[in-house]
Amino acid sequence: MPKIAVVYWSGTGNTEAMAAAVAQGVQEKGGEAALLPVGAFSPEQMDAYDAIAFGCPSMGAEQLEESEFEPMFTACEGKLQGKKTGLFGSYGWGDGEWMRNWEDTCRGNGAILAQEGVICQGAPDDTALAACKALGASLTC
Repeated sequence: MPKIAVVYWSGTGNTEAMAAAVAQGVQEKGGEAALLPVGAFSPEQMDAYDAIAFGCPSMGAEQLEESEFEPMFTACEGKLQGKKTGLFGSYGWGDGEWMRNWEDTCRGNGAILAQEGVICQGAPDDTALAACKALGASLTC
């Protein structure tokens, strides 16, 4: 049974709802999902999981949340080499550039992206939640 960490930061609950859907997708495919708010995860834990899903909303000028999520993610970058990874998050404005940049950062650090990142504007609707479940499922393969 693959073990998948679903690590997220959420200010309004939108990304948290997406994280829960990713975890549900993992579980529906027979995987074990650990749903972890960013403060409960550190780079030292990465080796304990077969894959990692990171969730963070876009903040400010299309960037990751700076005070908690970005420092944790930056510390994890050195352990992305060969790690199956998924990305997700919500945004309020812009065109999703932050996700494209985040994907490029992951690829540049050797991550194996399970699929394109999942984004939604504002609260996730049924389509976005279904995409999150599909992301979770893709991490178990």
